[in-house]
Amino acid sequence: MLKGRNREICKIAVLGAGVMGPGIAQSFAMGGREVAIWTRSAETKHKAQERIIDGLNIFVDENVIETSQIDQIYRRISFKNTIEEAVHDCDMILETIVENVEAKKELYDLLEKIVPGDVIIASNTSALNIFELVPKKLLAQMFIAHWYGPAQLIPLVEVVKSEEAPQEMADAIVNLLYECNKTPVLMKKFIQGYIINRLLQCINREIFFLIDNGYCTAQDIDNASKASFIPRAMVLGLLQKIDFGGLDMTANNYYNKSYRLPEEVDIPRILKEKLDTGELGIKSGKGFYDYRDKNINDLLKKRDKQLFEVFKLSKKLENDPL
Repeated sequence: MLKGRNREICKIAVLGAGVMGPGIAQSFAMGGREVAIWTRSAETKHKAQERIIDGLNIFVDENVIETSQIDQIYRRISFKNTIEEAVHDCDMILETIVENVEAKKELYDLLEKIVPGDVIIASNTSALNIFELVPKKLLAQMFIAHWYGPAQLIPLVEVVKSEEAPQEMADAIVNLLYECNKTPVLMKKFIQGYIINRLLQCINREIFFLIDNGYCTAQDIDNASKASFIPRAMVLGLLQKIDFGGLDMTANNYYNKSYRLPEEVDIPRILKEKLDTGELGIKSGKGFYDYRDKNINDLLKKRDKQLFEVFKLSKKLENDPL
């Protein structure tokens, strides 16, 4: 169990096995932790098991682990039919259920009744202020640990602690994530969207303005971004890039009003058109690109392998910063 300031998190309950749960469980298991996953249905359990095995095989293909280690890692993961079974004797709970206020309230009302006060509880919520939803009793042990998908590949986890939670619990989460080969960022306080989703929303606003007003195509935007600021950010990030360019140059963009933010709209025209025609991306076979002649599973595996290569280089640069 957890003891003192150097508390160790050995056993983790992952509540939810949908989009994010399997990748998160895999990451913890690869970090040597025991993981109990709670899921409602046999179908979801089966899909989660397949995704974890597929995810581990990618790490074999990339020579990170040996084939013989798959069974060893997978045996650290168990599936439970009830929440009570999953959280029994655990050191930390990570909630990954649907982004629905009532569903989360129901879950946390149950956790209040069955979870001891020394167990760390964290939510993977993307949009909700979980600290306003949980019972007050849980605030002293409540955190956000926001992962990005695919969770087993993308290193970033944004961590936020409640005002009532002790720093030693936050430190324990951060240490755990480092030991699981993740890159945790401990934010000073909660804000909706955290860091990256807020930045991405600003970028999306500009992207759709350019497309809606006929300045360029989706392909043009992807080509331009992949050939400029995205790879540069792997070396300089966003703020160190300003250091290298000169803060006075950035200030001039404000003084000279060389850029004006597009007017905000309820929903971009091109996005509304895509939704109306059912073009939802790979899930429907077509979005901004056409995937109808491609095998989606093969496409996802290729994406994961390419992400693996990118993040290997990113980690190398992160470990040797400017």
